[in-house]
Amino acid sequence: MSMPSSSPMDRLMTLDNIEKDIATVLQSAGQALTELSKDKPANKQVEAHVAQFRQTLTNVETELAKQINYLTQVSTGQAHEGSSYNSQKTLQMAMHRLDHAKTRVNELEAIKNKHIQIMQQHQLQKQQGMQQPPQAL
Repeated sequence: MSMPSSSPMDRLMTLDNIEKDIATVLQSAGQALTELSKDKPANKQVEAHVAQFRQTLTNVETELAKQINYLTQVSTGQAHEGSSYNSQKTLQMAMHRLDHAKTRVNELEAIKNKHIQIMQQHQLQKQQGMQQPPQAL
């Protein structure tokens, strides 16, 4: 079940409405308990508050589940409109691989240069050894 696309402002308004519903849930529960604490509670009043409590709580649960589902999709990188999380993660990983490749190329370049230097020293020593006349013992 996918959630219809909506802007961040729509999401914030939805969360604001959920918050108001939570306040209504608490208020309904408080009113029901207040009525029950009376010496002679009015059953119809208690039932009305409990019904309001249940209805609003069900709405809160449904709306929060939708929001959690959306956030789960965003955090797992599933494709959906309005999020660049997956693209950002892909870019971040590509940049990390590029940095690693650059570091490795620089290390290989240093090894190559050291090897060339050693080879040049060996050739120079070889040339110097050929130019010197043999020494008598």
